[in-house]
Amino acid sequence: MKAYTQEFMEEDLYLANVFQRYPINIVKGKGAYVWDNNGKEYIDFMAGYGVALVGHCNDKVVDAVKRQVERLITCHCSCYNDVRLEFLRKIVSLSRGLDKVFFCNSGAEACEAAIKIARKYSKRYGIVAMVNSFHGKTMGALSVTYASKYREPFKPLLDGVTFVPYGNADRLEEVIEDDAKGDKVIGAVILEPIQGEGGINVPPQGYLNRVREICDKYGILLILDEIQSGLGRTGRLWASEHWGVIPDIMCLAKGIAGGIPMGLVLAKRDVMDSLSIGEHSNTFGGNPLACAAAKATLECIVDDKLVDNAANVGKYMYEGLLRLKDKYKIVRDVRGLGLMLGIELRFDIKDILLDGLKHNILLLYSGRNVIRLLPPLIIDEDIAGKALTILDTLLNREQERRGIK
Repeated sequence: MKAYTQEFMEEDLYLANVFQRYPINIVKGKGAYVWDNNGKEYIDFMAGYGVALVGHCNDKVVDAVKRQVERLITCHCSCYNDVRLEFLRKIVSLSRGLDKVFFCNSGAEACEAAIKIARKYSKRYGIVAMVNSFHGKTMGALSVTYASKYREPFKPLLDGVTFVPYGNADRLEEVIEDDAKGDKVIGAVILEPIQGEGGINVPPQGYLNRVREICDKYGILLILDEIQSGLGRTGRLWASEHWGVIPDIMCLAKGIAGGIPMGLVLAKRDVMDSLSIGEHSNTFGGNPLACAAAKATLECIVDDKLVDNAANVGKYMYEGLLRLKDKYKIVRDVRGLGLMLGIELRFDIKDILLDGLKHNILLLYSGRNVIRLLPPLIIDEDIAGKALTILDTLLNREQERRGIK
């Protein structure tokens, strides 16, 4: 999806060539909509890869940022700060006993920190990750990310990483049991409660519970990457709540600060306290501007009942997508929870994504053949219905284009 028109060529001239790019110049956003530089309106079901969780330019977030930017923008965590404390109180109150927090600025940074924390606490370097996992592209996060297209150019990566099939708890226990009989190097298991980049893969019932039991049995930490699935997106505040599972370490980012960059690691107190002063830190983590935005975001999620909205509108969307599956032979599967949904097709989806722009919707890919839907949690059934109508048109055009009846 490279942008070749003159309108976009200058930005391509300067920007590192590392992004799949849509030929669209977004200049404004509000709620579930964005507008390009020609004033064309789009329903945004990409939402910056799920970052616009509470909608673009959410009024509460904008007001919080405006107030804070005139008061104090930066304050390193070597000093105390009132807004940071207010946010910490709020996030810990929602965290199910994960009562110590590390601030960073992105999801990959959160996963990097989680790996280091697990190593320090367990005194073991081995980690089990999942087939089709995605945790980021920095060296540590990349080491537990499955796709060879991301990994191969940068080997050697971290030692001690083993990948097992997602959803297969028996295979996970076999690997851990073999390790326990030998070198005892495995200190943690890392996984996404619902895989995002890997294809919107929902685990089989009972899988996460078995993983938790296995980790407890062998004294291994469980790291859950809720960067994409957390904060209400799946119709529960944390996706792992669908199965009643609480991790030892949880990674957050994306929509946590309403669009302002922020990442978090939440952990049980004894696990986080294994870190000593200076062993892991950063410059921008926990800055007051991001904390003000994040506090307002959490207030929106709770006060505006966005978790319930994600469950209800997500159910409406899912049922509509199932009807499209029955209607079109090119649709292989529909899956997801809440407003984290995927439509798996039998073909590459590139043309559908570009066709979506012509029909005023911004969609996201998950691999080559899965349309990923990550709209803001504020959408209602009217917006969802409009999106379903457009998807109906797009699938019909694609099926006709391929000569399938």
